[in-house]
Amino acid sequence: MGPRIGPAGEGPQMPDKDSKATMDAEDTSGGKASSEPQNLRPRVFQSIKFFVLCHSLLQLAQLMISGYLKSSISTVEKRFGLSSQTSGLLAAFNEVGNTALIVFVSYFGSRVHRPRMIGCGAVLVALAGLLMTLPHFISEPYRYDHSSPEDMSQDFEASLCLPTTSAPPPTPSNGSCSSYTEARHLTVVGIMFAAQTLLGVGGVPIQPFGISYIDDFAHHSNSPLYLGILFAVTMMGPGMAYGLGSLMLRLYVDIDRMPEGGISLTSKDPRWVGAWWLGFLISAGMVALAASPYFFFPREMPKEKYELSFRRKVLAGATSPVSKSENSPSEQNPGESLKKQDGLAQIAPNLTVIQFIKVFPRVLLRTLRHPIFLLVVLSQVCMSCMVAGMATFLPKFLERQFSITASYANLLIGGLTIPSAIVGIVVGGGLVKRLHLSPMRCGTLCLLGSLFCLLFNLPLFFIGCSTHQIAGIIHQPSTQPGLELFPGCAEPCSCPSEDFNPVCDLSTRVEYITPCHAGCTSRVVQEGLDQSQVFYTNCSCVRAGSPVLAGSCDSACSHLVLPFILLVSLGAALASITHTPSFMLILRGVKKEDKTLAVGIQFMLLRVLAWMPSPVIHGSAIDTTCVHWALSCGRRAVCRYYDNDLLRNRFIGLQFFFKTGSLVCFALVLAILRQQNKEAGTKASNCSPGLEQQLLVSGPKKQPEDSSV
Repeated sequence: MGPRIGPAGEGPQMPDKDSKATMDAEDTSGGKASSEPQNLRPRVFQSIKFFVLCHSLLQLAQLMISGYLKSSISTVEKRFGLSSQTSGLLAAFNEVGNTALIVFVSYFGSRVHRPRMIGCGAVLVALAGLLMTLPHFISEPYRYDHSSPEDMSQDFEASLCLPTTSAPPPTPSNGSCSSYTEARHLTVVGIMFAAQTLLGVGGVPIQPFGISYIDDFAHHSNSPLYLGILFAVTMMGPGMAYGLGSLMLRLYVDIDRMPEGGISLTSKDPRWVGAWWLGFLISAGMVALAASPYFFFPREMPKEKYELSFRRKVLAGATSPVSKSENSPSEQNPGESLKKQDGLAQIAPNLTVIQFIKVFPRVLLRTLRHPIFLLVVLSQVCMSCMVAGMATFLPKFLERQFSITASYANLLIGGLTIPSAIVGIVVGGGLVKRLHLSPMRCGTLCLLGSLFCLLFNLPLFFIGCSTHQIAGIIHQPSTQPGLELFPGCAEPCSCPSEDFNPVCDLSTRVEYITPCHAGCTSRVVQEGLDQSQVFYTNCSCVRAGSPVLAGSCDSACSHLVLPFILLVSLGAALASITHTPSFMLILRGVKKEDKTLAVGIQFMLLRVLAWMPSPVIHGSAIDTTCVHWALSCGRRAVCRYYDNDLLRNRFIGLQFFFKTGSLVCFALVLAILRQQNKEAGTKASNCSPGLEQQLLVSGPKKQPEDSSV
C-alpha cells in the first residue's frame, strides 16, 4: 500500500527565463524587491536538495499520523465502545476533507506561496493529531471492571458469585446512564471525527505542491531522482505507523494517571487497552517539527543548474539506448508518475473560477469514455478497496482470529506486510524499466499479478480455527457433552449483565464471561517468578468444582498466525507489482492533452469509490459476525465475541471479491488491447501516427514522447 496523492497544484517545469521573469514579477507584486528576501534568507533555503530532504521527512510524518489510527482501531473501539462500522467510518473520514478540496488545489496552485501553504497544511495535520488525543484527557480513567465499587481496587472481589440476599439489587442496563453520560460520549466521538476531517484537509496541499515545487526548480535530469527518493522515504510511513502502534499499545492507556493500587491486567487480557493516544502525540510532534522549515523557503528559488555528479558518471558509462530512455515510461516510477497529476493546473491560470468549473465536467466525461482508462481505474478501485479494508481491520482480524495481542499484530503487519508491498512496487517498476514493456505487456503483467494474488488468497479461508466454547453464548455439544450437568447453576448469584471479566476452565477449555457466571465464590492469587496468576475457586458451574484461571482461553491455532501473515504479505507484494504498469496503461491510453488530467481524475475516483467506502463496508461485514455485544446505556457498544469461522469467511471473502473484480477488469483491458493491435496490424499501411497513438501502439521512437505527461 502506497501513499495516495491527489492532483498536483502546479504545471510542468518552467523554462529558466520564464521562471526568472515570474519570480521578479511576483516579488515586485508582493511589495518587496526580489533581492531583499533572497539576501536575508539563509543559503540552505535556496537549495532544492534541502527542500527534498524536508519534504521527505514531512510526508513520512504525515503518513505516520494518517496510518496510526488503523494500527490502534481495535483499541479505540474497546476504549470508547464503538462498533466496527463506526470505527471504519472514522478511519475513512480523513478522505472527506481531502477529496472536497482537491479541485480547488488544482485551481489555486499557481496563485499561492507553495512552501507556506505546505507549512500551513502540516500545521493543520499536527493540530488534528493533538485533537485526536483530546478524548483521552477529557474522559474519566478507564475502568476495566465496572462491577467494583469506586473505593475498591479493581478485580479485588469483583464479579464473584454473591448470594442474592447480600448482593445489591440489580440495576437496569440504562440505570447508570444520564444525559451527561450520553452527551460526553457523543462529544468524544464528534471530536475524533472532526480531527480526522481536519487531518484530511491539512494533507491536501502537502504532496501536490511539494512535488510540483521540486519539478519546477530541480534540474530536469535530477527531478526523477529526487521524486524517487521522496517516494521511497514516504513509503516507509505506513510501516512506521504500525511499528509505533506496536510500541504504544504495550503501555497501559492511563499511564499518565495510574490508580494507586496499580492494575492486575496484562496485555494478553481481553480487557487491556493500550496507550493509543500517545502515538498521536508523538506523530503530531514530528509533523510540527517537519513543518517549521517551510515558512523560510522562498516562493521561487533559483533553478538548479547542474546535474548531480554521480548521475553524470553513471550516464557517461551507459550506452546510448539507455541514455535515450532517461525520460521513457520505463524509468518513470510511481512517484514520478504521480507528479504529473496537474492537468487542471495547466488550464487553470487562464480561466476564471466559473470557467474552470464549466471546463472540468466536460473533460471528465471525455476521459471516462475511454475504455482503457475506465477499466484500469476500475481495477485500481478494486485493489484499493482490498488494501483499505486490509489496512484498517487486519490488526483486529489477527487479534480475534489467533488470540494475539494488538502489539504483536501491528508488529507483524509493520514488519512483513508493508515492506512486502513496497518490494512489490519496486519490482513492478523495475520490470517495466528493464523490459521496456509495451501497453500489451503491461496489461499482461497486471493480469498475472492479479491472478497470482487471487490464488494466494484461497488458502486463507482455511487458516484459522473456530471460536472456543463460551458458556451461554457459543455451545459446541460435540466438544463438551457434560456442560449441561448444572442447569441454572448461576441462578442464586446476582451476576451483572454488563460485566466482563472472562475466566477459563483449563480442563475443558470452556470460557465464562465472569467468575460469577461460573458460580465462583472466592479468589486466590498465586505468585510466580514472572507474574502472579489469579484463580477463582468454589465454582458451582464448573465440572468437579475445579478452579478457573482469570482471562480468556488461549486459541488452539495461535501458531498459524505466521503462515497466515506470510501468505497475506506475498499476496500484497503480487498485488503491488501491478502499481506501475497500470499507471503506464493510463498514461499511454488517453489523448496526449488529457494525460495529466486523467491521473488527477484517477486519484479522485480512487478516493471516492475505494478509500472512503471500503473501511465502512469491511466494518459492517465484521459487525455481522458478532455473537455477543457489550451494552452501554441500552445501545450496542463494542463486540465481546465473534464467530471466528464466519468472521474469517466474510473478511477474506470480501478480499477475494475485490481481487476477482480487479482480475476481470485487467482481463478486459488485455482483450481490448489485443483487438486494437489486430486492427492496427491490418491497417498498418494506411494508418497515421496519430491513429497509432490512439490504438496504443508505441514504437521505439514514439515511446518516450507518448509516456511523457
